[in-house]
Amino acid sequence: MKFTAQQIAGILEGDIVGNPNVEVSKLSKIEEGTRGSLTFLSNPKYTQYIYSTKASVAIVNKSFVPENDLDTTLIKVEDAYAAFTKLLEYYNMVKLNKTGIEQPSFISDSAKYGDNLYLGAFSYLGDNVSIGNNVKIFPNVHIGDNVVIGENSIVFSGAKIYSDTIIGNSCVINSGVIIGADGFGFAPNQDGSYKKIPQIGNVILEDHVDVGAGTTIDRATMGSTIIRKGVKLDNQIQIAHNVEIGKNTVIAAQTGIAGSTKVGENCMIGGQVGIAGHITIGNNVKIQAQSGIARNVKDDEVLQGSPALPIKDYNKSYVHFKNLPKIVKHINELEKINGNS
Repeated sequence: MKFTAQQIAGILEGDIVGNPNVEVSKLSKIEEGTRGSLTFLSNPKYTQYIYSTKASVAIVNKSFVPENDLDTTLIKVEDAYAAFTKLLEYYNMVKLNKTGIEQPSFISDSAKYGDNLYLGAFSYLGDNVSIGNNVKIFPNVHIGDNVVIGENSIVFSGAKIYSDTIIGNSCVINSGVIIGADGFGFAPNQDGSYKKIPQIGNVILEDHVDVGAGTTIDRATMGSTIIRKGVKLDNQIQIAHNVEIGKNTVIAAQTGIAGSTKVGENCMIGGQVGIAGHITIGNNVKIQAQSGIARNVKDDEVLQGSPALPIKDYNKSYVHFKNLPKIVKHINELEKINGNS
């Protein structure tokens, strides 16, 4: 896809300085710009590269005044970073703007879908599936019976959505995601073996939820595992049965949340965090990477460590952790002195 500087300026409502007819067909970092590419400058640390970049078009702030000659067409906007982000969204929308039903694929006679559906080859839609308008389902996706998917959602290749799952509007389900598999429920028998507990609940994703590649969200034993509006999940996260995650919470990769735990709104959870089951985490909580959470957490706490401590306590304690060999040596010397006296 090729765009002229004039077309891009129109999308961004920007002003052109240079050739309005120059064409670009790809995006680049400013320091790696080549002919035919579009870049942007927002961080002053990279200003030097605006004079050497080979990019054909650069988006800059309106406040930018060049001190040397430039070899690139400028598009001046109020906020270059926000404008470039808008352009990325537009580019992505154009790139993903597929429609039609590819073959071979399977659609149950009882399945229903809205306008502008894209269904990639080798995909499966089970009984009583309901899909809204403008949904994109890429190849090799399995969608089980009674699944509901809202408007403008995207399901990328290889995702598996088990029966009875409900997905809201404008959600993104990335490749390899599994939603609605059985929760980890087993009851011990007297002989030491385990009997599986049927998992008869479902998973609900509200609107504007993003689920990263390889993430798994288990169905509830009874009731629902619920991911609230605006939640963003990174790659390779495990959400167990009957978990509830509050709106606009973000969770980084390789975090695991055990069953029946409730996570509040607007939380930020780092990578490789382990959260025990049957606990409650409040709103606006921040948990640093590789922390272990085994207790209830109040609103607005910031935690680190395993078991996790308030971050100020952790940082104070860490000073002593580093000096522990010296402290032990000092204690041993004092004991020798006291023993000889």
